[in-house]
Amino acid sequence: MKAIKINTEKLSQKYRTNVPGLIRAWKKGTSDLEISYRTGINLATLSQIRCDLELAHRRDRLAQKQASSEGEQLPVKHHILLSPFL
Repeated sequence: MKAIKINTEKLSQKYRTNVPGLIRAWKKGTSDLEISYRTGINLATLSQIRCDLELAHRRDRLAQKQASSEGEQLPVKHHILLSPFL
């Protein structure tokens, strides 16, 4: 699976914070409240950054899925007669 490229520099400029550092903290399992306490970032801003990151991931995955399906035929649907437990 390819690594998803997100422009963290642009997000860092938008929110005036270290977005790669926030991503590392989230990957380590740090809670939003603790990140807010350590960095001084509002909880609403943290949730907005998280939403922006999730949206960027979804868009990239959708673009990859559409690019891969352009050259291939659509998969055949399962027939109930052949496999009744689907």
